[in-house]
Amino acid sequence: MERSSFQDILNLSGVDFALILFVLTLITGALWLLNRYYAAPRREPDASSPWWVEWVAAFFPVVLIVFVLRSFLIEPYKIPSGSMVSTLMVGDYILVNKFTYGIRLPVINTKIISINSPERGDVMVFRYPVDPTQNYIKRVIGLPGDTVEYSKKRLTINGEIMEMADMGPLVYQSEKQPGQPEPPPQILSKFTERLSGVDHDVLNDPDAPFYVSNAERLNFPYRKNCDYSETGFRCKVPEGHYFVMGDNRDNSADSRIWGFVPEANIVGRAFFIWLNLSDLTRIGRFQ
Repeated sequence: MERSSFQDILNLSGVDFALILFVLTLITGALWLLNRYYAAPRREPDASSPWWVEWVAAFFPVVLIVFVLRSFLIEPYKIPSGSMVSTLMVGDYILVNKFTYGIRLPVINTKIISINSPERGDVMVFRYPVDPTQNYIKRVIGLPGDTVEYSKKRLTINGEIMEMADMGPLVYQSEKQPGQPEPPPQILSKFTERLSGVDHDVLNDPDAPFYVSNAERLNFPYRKNCDYSETGFRCKVPEGHYFVMGDNRDNSADSRIWGFVPEANIVGRAFFIWLNLSDLTRIGRFQ
């Protein structure tokens, strides 16, 4: 199966929920203000409030609270595919810290206050560079200025080989696609990789090639910073950008294929699994 079929698109419907919340907040807020400072003072003392006043009075505070929480603090997502297995499984409901990398204005995603920068090993949600209406989730591998090399499925950053411990085989059943037969299980190799002090699991497919094919690679910005070969690739991360990869290395469409993540596209850092209806033991795990 090609890497391009394993893309963790978190907003599958294509609906910008932040924009919907923003519009609802504006509408209900305007109606609330209209009633409080214009309609209510002109209403007879014993007159009952119109139905829409009662509705807005109950609805506006809820919408406002949800909008503030999702825009500036915490936002929930559901993992739809297997590119981050076994760190994140299909069906995991996760929480994303929206302020750890800075405060951004909702909808337009413009940073107004800088706090922290992404670090190697972070599991980061970002707007897909090819189509910013979609949110992706991957692990941060390379920071601005880093040289990232992935040769024969071994990761090297700035000339330092990242340690890997062999954890043995793992049987992985990928998700069934609509209208398609259920795929056969894969026998993958599981490793624990130490990425700049962060230990995390990675999966490799022993039958998958080392290289990224020409058919898979896109002509992304700063493409000249990357050299591809039969054993892998080598990329110099440009300033203001990040290099990301999925933990399910041979089943992930990531920076190897579509390029670097601009700082402006960052949404937040995933940190907590709050629900998985298929496996309740995953609740409470941190990334």
